[in-house]
Amino acid sequence: MSSVLNFYRHEALQEIKARPFKVYTERTLEQIPAVARLSEAQRFEMKVVASVLPFRVNEYIIDELIDWDQVPDDPIYQLTFPQREMLEPAAYERMAELHRRGAERAEIAALAQTLRQDLNPHPAGQMEMNRPMLDGRPLEGLQHKYKETVLFFPTQGQTCHAYCTFCFRWAQFVGDKELRIASSQSDDLLGYLRAHPEVTDLLVTGGDPMVMKTKYLAQYLEPLMAPEFDHVQTIRIGTKALTFWPHRFVSDADADELLMLLERLVKAGKHVALMAHYNHWREMETPVAREAIRRLRATGAEIRSQGPLLAHINDDAEVWARMWRNQVRLGIVPYYMFGERDTGARCYFEVPLARAWEIYRDAMSQVSGLARTARGPSMSAGPGKVEIQGVTEIQGEKVFVLRFIQGRNPDWVQRPFFARYDEKATWLNHLKPAFGEEKFFFEDEYNAMKARAVTR
Repeated sequence: MSSVLNFYRHEALQEIKARPFKVYTERTLEQIPAVARLSEAQRFEMKVVASVLPFRVNEYIIDELIDWDQVPDDPIYQLTFPQREMLEPAAYERMAELHRRGAERAEIAALAQTLRQDLNPHPAGQMEMNRPMLDGRPLEGLQHKYKETVLFFPTQGQTCHAYCTFCFRWAQFVGDKELRIASSQSDDLLGYLRAHPEVTDLLVTGGDPMVMKTKYLAQYLEPLMAPEFDHVQTIRIGTKALTFWPHRFVSDADADELLMLLERLVKAGKHVALMAHYNHWREMETPVAREAIRRLRATGAEIRSQGPLLAHINDDAEVWARMWRNQVRLGIVPYYMFGERDTGARCYFEVPLARAWEIYRDAMSQVSGLARTARGPSMSAGPGKVEIQGVTEIQGEKVFVLRFIQGRNPDWVQRPFFARYDEKATWLNHLKPAFGEEKFFFEDEYNAMKARAVTR
């Protein structure tokens, strides 16, 4: 290990004690001591919702991140514990009735599976349009939407230290193999990367790859240091562990081994980027969280922050401004503010696009240029990542100004287009073209792409 990492290890272990990882799920929810303080009605509602949407939380979050005196309004509580309104009223009542009459688990599971089908488990065409082919066969556990970037879902990383209630990949965690994206075939990953020299970025995602033992993560990443993969310049790792279990980088048994792996990748010439999911400034406040950030940066890896704008959690410009300022101070690069995707509990978390733009603009006005690297508000929709650049009036018509940050066709990128202003719209498919146009410029080509994917 480098001398820098040795220094951080020495400093950390003086102040931060290793703690066992203890997790609670839907079956053990009522064993959480703090939950006993809630009303019987609240506990019942949580149980009903957790029958449909995945629930998992650990003691670190319960003990150190949630202010139980502020429950139910506490943002980290909202981030991790189910609330009644996360299900549509009719869906909630159907599931609640089964619990009231003490239905068997098989009946509850069957209804849950039915209700999940109405929650758009795989948005933005990811199952139909993003699955790559190798030697004439579709590859499991890989996604290739944008030319330069491939996503890989290692089987061992398809869970998390805790689950976000808003998660757009909730379908990975409900135990339905038909909904899950995962692969343990490193040969498929490496073969596909060999065949596609245009790919510069690999994003290892989940779930959370940081739940994996380092020895398994190394099996996927170390081969990329070979000269034949020089075109893969950036290795991104999507993770919420800096919030949900920062001990992964500080006091877990193989924490040092993990940091040494990242350091080796950096020394081999790879740009290693931890794509850290942050939703609130409080996630960076604990000593162990800050120590994890310091240790990661000491490896030469970069940390970039991204997360959605969410009602009940962070729909406030002051929250975003404080979060971005803190991230810059800690050496984290603010990267994206997303809109809540059209899946799962969107009915509870979504924020109108007009309001999202106001929050983004107001937050940006409170930070220095170093924090203005955060792009947004951005919708990761079927055609690509669409950013709201502003609201203005052109020739007497109030419009959203939009552009593609990424697109299924690279020629769409950075091309501005306009939608009629709609104060209630929360997603791209709610918007209509401005100025009397019948369709957006990309629609015909995108529809043709979808048709080809169906017949492939």
